[in-house]
Amino acid sequence: MVQATNLGFPRIGGQRETKKLVENFWAGKITEQALDEAAVKLRAENWKLQQAQGLSQIPSGDFSFYDHVLDHSVMFNVIPQRFRHLAEGHERNFAIGRGIQKPATETQEKVDIEAQEMKKWFDTNYHYIVPEFETNQTFQLSANAKTVQEFNEAKALGIHTRPVVLGPLSFLLLGKTAKNSAGLDLITLLPKVLPVYEELFAQLAAAGADWVQVDEPVLALDVSAAVVAEYQTTYTRLTAAAPKLKFLIATYFGRIGNNVSFIKDSGVAGLHIDLVRAPEQLENVIANIGQTQVLSLGLIDGRNIWKTNLAAALKLAETAVAALGSDRVFVAPSCSLLHAPVTLRFEKRLASKNPELFDWLAYSEEKCKEVHIIAHALNHGADSVKAELTDNARSIEARRVSPHTTNAAVRQRLEAIVPDQLRRRNVFPTRQVTQHEANPLPAFPTTTIGSFPQTKEIRLARAKFTKGEIDAATYHDFIKKEIAFCVKEQEALKIDVLVHGEAERNDMVAYFGERLEGYIFSENGWIASYGSRCVRPPIIFGDVHRVNPMTITETVYAQSLTSKPMKGMLTGPVTCLQWSFVRDDIPRSVVCTQLALAIRDEVADLEKAGIVHIQVDEPAIREGLPLRSVDFDFYLQWAVDAFLLSTTGVQDKTIIHTHMCYSDFQDIFQAIVRMDADVLTIENSKSDMRILGAFSTHGYNAEIGPGVFDIHSPRVPSTHEMKERADAMLKYIPRGNLWINPDCGLKTRGWKEVRESLTNMVAVAEALRAASA
Repeated sequence: MVQATNLGFPRIGGQRETKKLVENFWAGKITEQALDEAAVKLRAENWKLQQAQGLSQIPSGDFSFYDHVLDHSVMFNVIPQRFRHLAEGHERNFAIGRGIQKPATETQEKVDIEAQEMKKWFDTNYHYIVPEFETNQTFQLSANAKTVQEFNEAKALGIHTRPVVLGPLSFLLLGKTAKNSAGLDLITLLPKVLPVYEELFAQLAAAGADWVQVDEPVLALDVSAAVVAEYQTTYTRLTAAAPKLKFLIATYFGRIGNNVSFIKDSGVAGLHIDLVRAPEQLENVIANIGQTQVLSLGLIDGRNIWKTNLAAALKLAETAVAALGSDRVFVAPSCSLLHAPVTLRFEKRLASKNPELFDWLAYSEEKCKEVHIIAHALNHGADSVKAELTDNARSIEARRVSPHTTNAAVRQRLEAIVPDQLRRRNVFPTRQVTQHEANPLPAFPTTTIGSFPQTKEIRLARAKFTKGEIDAATYHDFIKKEIAFCVKEQEALKIDVLVHGEAERNDMVAYFGERLEGYIFSENGWIASYGSRCVRPPIIFGDVHRVNPMTITETVYAQSLTSKPMKGMLTGPVTCLQWSFVRDDIPRSVVCTQLALAIRDEVADLEKAGIVHIQVDEPAIREGLPLRSVDFDFYLQWAVDAFLLSTTGVQDKTIIHTHMCYSDFQDIFQAIVRMDADVLTIENSKSDMRILGAFSTHGYNAEIGPGVFDIHSPRVPSTHEMKERADAMLKYIPRGNLWINPDCGLKTRGWKEVRESLTNMVAVAEALRAASA
């Protein structure tokens, strides 16, 4: 019988209960015990919901308060030395993810510890806490191993689950070496960590587990033959040590390719592959697995919100069943449903106001049902779910022929794009001279990345306006006051290039989506981003175009309040694409180009309004990079072209800024150069200057602002700490090209810590100027 399975379920709760619990714990409003008791209820709800949808293998161990990789590190005692003196428990775990800062008291010394590094989880907008390994690293399974504990929780409810564990090679290869362990080859830690995995698997087997899902997403990357050989050795050992367990190796986000070669003789019972991202890999994988191994088919898109074309998915599944037999096939989403919203049950407004589009959607709960329908059809014939398949076919066809998804004028404008629209009038050195003459700034200019704290008052006013409790005039007056306050604060802090603070923006992508045709918005389409932060990606369902200016009113008003330059703040086309739920009926490159034309129109209007500094943020451009290097060039060509189309229609004196989040820039360095921005700001403070090495090695002649403090942490770094970073930057960046700024926007922080951090940041710039005088 074909099994209906799942790889992971959203941890945030249908109404973001986890976020609220965690933030209440941080605020001291609930105890650690209350936090744990509430989590038990949430996990039970998740398991029962999946069970109700007809799944036969339900995951456990996929819940997390902050990050599943952080949880795995703590479970294996991979805790950096700087946190080891803190008491075990949630407070220490949160400190690892967020940093911690406490003043000295009569009974306690001052505590001031930086968070661990955070990076994007492959090509998603989810962030994980990077494991930090030392040369003398020791591994030890925690006394109450989280994975075992949660398996037993489900067992007590009468639900037999499939525990989920991050695999040993992905655990190591997704990590980093500690500052005191330069030169450590992480793969050499395998002999130390494998005994702990053996202990964990022994405990799971003793608890009654039969299958265990071992996530090895690194298998979707380019890895060396030596690493593939380590996979062979590792899983031969682990499976032999736990003969009662059946191991399912889970890969996702791309094709496994030649890395599949180790599977046949590894002792594992099964392999999961992503057939949404890489349907073409099915034949190769079938040919390369053992005669008794199970193949788990990732047929349901775990990263988007559209209904699956069940007829097409069923046809692909039938190919696998014909080759392997029904007992050797699982049906599943493509990846963990962590990246999809929880349920459509709370989308009351969308269902009533736009029933046509609502009919096209499927969130995690509905995706579990789709998995069940496919498995049932394979086991009992299509007629056994005829009504469900017929209804699905109706939805798919209705979306295909809907007149609301296409716009002839947009298509015509795309066809009319010419190469000159992708070039600035002059090269950067020429522009830089013009810009410095027309818009002089002090050495080491200071700025921020765009947003300032989204206070409770701002959120309340926005909610009242959305609900119709206050009128537009009242709301816009409130926003003007917030902008004026933000400008005044920046002037008091002596920042050189100001921003208006983005009080009117709920989200850097959603704000623009609300003002562009082709977008629609959910009420409860929340997904996890990092820690307790959730985002609600807008939905691109049709051709995108701009109808009216989107940012001119607020930006021009802010500029009228100050003699200092004001940056116009826009989100770039690639980031708008990456951080939306994107239509899947046309190529992503086409959607991105549509977005680029809309942003190009806004850039032109800002310039006409007298705004000299225009920032077009692209924090997600590296995030969108394919996992395999053979696919890099095609993506980077259209992605950079989209950025250029957005930004190149301006005069030389107009200064184009862009911002990028944590990235392995060496992979895209030439693409960054081709983007031809005048000023690049990057998230940098927790990278130990590794990021800047690429700029020094490859050469970068434009101006650059590597972040001097981490905005994801509530701690306030000292002037000395930031100055050390800035001094280190000068080893890589010419003095005349260095800007001083935070890592990223400040919307998630409070005003007190923002003032203190920016005061210290400006002091760094002043010290650098004094030293250069």
